[in-house]
Amino acid sequence: MPCEAGFTPRAAVYDRSVTDGDLFRLWRIRRDEAVWRQDGHVVVADPALVRRVLTDPAGFAPANALDAVTPIPATALRILASHGFRLPVTLANNGTDSHPGLRQIVADAMTPRRVEALRPWLTGVVRRRVSGVVHELRDGRSVDLYQRLAADIPLLVLARLVELPVDDVSVVKLFSRSALELFWARPDTARQRELATVVGEHHRWLREVARTGPGLVARLREHCDREGLGEDHVVAALFFLVVAGQETTSQFLTLLLARLAAEPRVREDLVAGVVSAESVVEEGLRLVPPIVSWRRTATVDADLGGCGVRAGDSVLLWLAEAGRRVAADGDAFAPGQRGSRRHLAFGAGAHRCTGAQLARMEAQVVLAESAPLLRGTRVEAEPRCPANLSFRMPDRLVVRRVQEGWIQPEARARNSSGDRLPAPSGMIPARP
Repeated sequence: MPCEAGFTPRAAVYDRSVTDGDLFRLWRIRRDEAVWRQDGHVVVADPALVRRVLTDPAGFAPANALDAVTPIPATALRILASHGFRLPVTLANNGTDSHPGLRQIVADAMTPRRVEALRPWLTGVVRRRVSGVVHELRDGRSVDLYQRLAADIPLLVLARLVELPVDDVSVVKLFSRSALELFWARPDTARQRELATVVGEHHRWLREVARTGPGLVARLREHCDREGLGEDHVVAALFFLVVAGQETTSQFLTLLLARLAAEPRVREDLVAGVVSAESVVEEGLRLVPPIVSWRRTATVDADLGGCGVRAGDSVLLWLAEAGRRVAADGDAFAPGQRGSRRHLAFGAGAHRCTGAQLARMEAQVVLAESAPLLRGTRVEAEPRCPANLSFRMPDRLVVRRVQEGWIQPEARARNSSGDRLPAPSGMIPARP
């Protein structure tokens, strides 16, 4: 039945012991239906229906996209208020007439030309990091690739692209992950107070940046002044930009490297130039997207795949499952297969991610530079993903060299243009 309330999922991808249908761990379960009701949501998994909802903001409004999944108690709200925390609609949940203008300013800062201009700089940054990782692996040490190649690189890229003043990367990372937990996870009351303190304190920094920041921030400030929107709208745009503009890419890099470590044939084809970094990234976006689900609110009664939806219903779009279903072989990690690029990892319609090309470029560079070193390593600690309705939030990917393996970064993967990049100095085979 398309709208039944309970279900027994099919075998999970990574954990075959999973038997529940927890919406906060959607990446671990399977279900065949197109639409059903569960835990107060109309859950939509069919790709065509997901796209239909995303491209119909009149019938399915974005207003609930940032609503706290777990209601925030008064004690935590008071902590937020003490820091002056006020958050009007951001880009993600803005269904008002102000959205197109704000979105255009952000999109202008992330044009393909501007993004591509960062590729040489980013290649140098990643190449130097990979060189350090290789030497640590050769010395017999374990290396956390999340910390070394994924955690902070997207934030550094974003800051350079939009002239965002970031003095302490670790503080911004703590803020962004805390925000994702506070609004999309299910923390208890004590934890909500802790998270509210972190988010509230960082909100002060966002407000100062909104008042004085250059580049994109200055253009947002000028636009909001001209349109009579006020400072809070600049802060709100910054809030989502800092969180979504780098944290999701950080998560994707970690998930993609972990998947590549488990796919030796794809890894060898990438290093040999049989497949491109671009095609591997697209397949990664399809199978291991960092955003698993996203919400909309039905504004009118509707029918979705035979399931009656009432005005006011929360509609949970299962983006990850939609991505699995669009490919010819949905469960296989097969770069270039039919349907690989039809995923919805970046959404669709008026609220499609403006940073899609930036995320793609970053992933292509990191993948091309780091794929060879994975050949001689084994994963010691896989990513841990806490319960969260929308975000994967992996926190580690620890690898170690195996004695019988070889680390050969000079056997470089091809970039998205098909050209081999020169090997960095010091990148030599590991001695057995």
